[in-house]
Parts: sequence; C-alpha cells; structure tokens
Amino acid sequence: MLRTTFLAALALTPLAATAAEVELGPRPFYLIDQMADGPLKTKLQSCQDMTMQPHPFSIGHRGAPMMFPEHTVQSNRAAARMGAAILECDVTFTKDKELVCRHAQNDLHTTTNILATDLAKKCTAGFSPASGDTKASAECRTSDITLADYRSLNGKMDAANSAATTVAEYLDGTTGWRTDLYATHGTLMTHAESIALFKELGAKFTPELKSPSVEMPFEGFTQADYAQKMIDEYKAAGIPASDVWAQSFNLDDVLYWIENEPEFGKQAVFLDASYNIEGFNPDDATTFPHDFAELKAKGVNYIAPPMWMLVAAKDGEIVPSAYTIKAKEAGLKLITWTLERSGPLENGGGWYFQTIKDVTNSDAMYFELLHVLAQDVGIEGIFSDWPATVTYYANCMMADAS
Repeated sequence: MLRTTFLAALALTPLAATAAEVELGPRPFYLIDQMADGPLKTKLQSCQDMTMQPHPFSIGHRGAPMMFPEHTVQSNRAAARMGAAILECDVTFTKDKELVCRHAQNDLHTTTNILATDLAKKCTAGFSPASGDTKASAECRTSDITLADYRSLNGKMDAANSAATTVAEYLDGTTGWRTDLYATHGTLMTHAESIALFKELGAKFTPELKSPSVEMPFEGFTQADYAQKMIDEYKAAGIPASDVWAQSFNLDDVLYWIENEPEFGKQAVFLDASYNIEGFNPDDATTFPHDFAELKAKGVNYIAPPMWMLVAAKDGEIVPSAYTIKAKEAGLKLITWTLERSGPLENGGGWYFQTIKDVTNSDAMYFELLHVLAQDVGIEGIFSDWPATVTYYANCMMADAS
C-alpha cells in the first residue's frame, strides 16, 4: 500500500526540512477517485494542482503511523511534510521520572524492540509464548526502565502476533494494510526532544498526558507532579501557551491545568471516553455521563470524542449526533480522532465508523465523513494517521490556513 518513492524520501529527509515543504503523495487522489460523482468530488478534484500549505485543521496522530513507527522522529517528520500543523506526543514517564513519547505506559513490548534486547529482563512481564488456547503475551512499561535504557531502544510498528511461540514471531505482527517497509530503527524521543523537533518543523503541539499503568504516587511522583512537569517542559522551551493543546482522558488533569496553569488551561482538551460507560448512546442525550454546561462552567473549552460519537446515519445520510448538538449548545469546541486508522472501509469501517457502518462501504468514506465533520459538525481539527488526506481537504475546502 502506497510504497512509493515519496515515502522513501520522507524517511530519508534531513531533520532541517520544514513543514512548509508539503508532500501529499498519491493517497488523497486515490480516495477521491473512489467517490461517487457529485459536488464534493468535483470540488476536491478541482484542487489537485493547488500549492498545499500546512494547516492547523490537520493534526498528526502520533506522527504518521500508517507507514512509520509512531512517536518516532521519522513519523513526525513525515506528518509535518504532509502538512500537519499540529503534532502529538503522548506523554509517559520512565523509572527515573523522565517524560517520553509513548502511546501508553505499558506498550514498549508492541512499539519497540525491547523484547529482543537485554532490557527484556526488566519488563513487568516477559514474553510468554502462545500455547493451546492461551495467547502469547508480554508487558513492558516505560516505568520499568530508565531514560538511558529507553534511549537504547528502536521504535517499530505498534503490533504483536498473539499466536507467536518466539519473540521474533511476536514482534512480527503488523497488519496487512500497514507496512514494515520503514519500520526498522525508528528514533524514539523524549517529550522535551519532541518539543524541539516540532518547533524546528514549524508545527504546534498537542501533548497527551497518559494514564499511568503504575499506582500513583510512583516513588513520590504524584499525578499533579506529572501534569505539572509536562507543562513545565513547554515553559522551559519558551513555547507560548497559545501554541499548546494539552490533552487528557482524566478530567482531573484538565481541571488541574485550568486552575494551576490557566493560560495552558484555556486550550486544555478533555478526551471523552464516554463510550466506556454501559448504555451510552451518542444519539441519546439521556445516556450522556457528562453535563456539557457544567464542564464549560468549570473552564473546559475543548472536548474530544472519537469520530463516531459526533455523527449518526439517518435516511442514508451522515448527520450530526445528539452529542454534537448538545456539546455545541454548551459552547464547547470539538476536536476528534482518528481518521485513516481503520484500514480499508469496504466492510463498514470497524470501531471508528460504528454509528455510520450502514453507509460505509468504500474508502471514499474517509472524505465523505471528513466533509460532514468539518462542515456540519464544525470540528476545530482532526487527528489522522496519514495527515496528507486532511491537509488536502483543508487546503481545498477551508479558506484560512493560518
């Protein structure tokens, strides 16, 4: 999939390359070709010769992990080259309490080569092979190792083979619609290094404070210490609060920033996991666990649910959900996730498309859904695993790329 010289060029681009050098590659055009004839397709086709610019509507989700190992220098460099004007570092901490970019505190066994190194012996749970009905397993946390240990690791595509009987088989689990072509020797980053890289690339910042997999406080390190340390690293780097959208699924983290770092708190993003609540239905306001007006009164300005919570399928059309309507009535700004994470869409799109599965039958739905989210739902921005698609849409359909 998309194994072109464009991708190789991205992988080899010098660090000094800037985000202004937008390179879309063929994927947006492939998706447009899949669309049914109509005004949206015609408009998108008309923009094919435009000079594209980075756009704040386009947010790199862990970089560009459709093709490059997430949270690596290479992945984020690629996302910036595709026009993502905002880049993400999910923030976890090492045993010596240093902040690093990982999607979860306990994902080193699927996102790095740790199991193939001597550091495997430090993991919370080493590799256990599949046997009978028991799946292969391992658990390696960033808090299991020091920063020096972490720096010795290489990033890989986030995947594991649950049927594996050897470590090599376990690490070789990448799904068929992704690729391992550029997945060797991914350069990991600390949070501070991500700040320096994103600044050099001309991008802004959306760090996510992850929920620790260890009991807090961790050796005296409290949740408040953790939340504060993340903000302190932006202040130390001279990054203005207006360039940072700090995120957390933990509402208490967001409220901490609002109270203790009010300039950063203005753009703090509450990641809404209401889908974990039994009985939740984004088209039935009586099932919503959060009072949107109350959140707004507490100082929350941004809320970020997954895409499917913002839309519904009615009479064969995609329309805003009750969740969208209620959140906007309360004055909340919406950000959503994650486009281009589902792979081929001919069978309904899976988890990220669950409320519109009945109208999802081709990859064209990436642009169709994006259009509804942008124009009818009115989102501020969207995370994507392949930011070129969103960048193309934003340049073509939105007037302001500032």
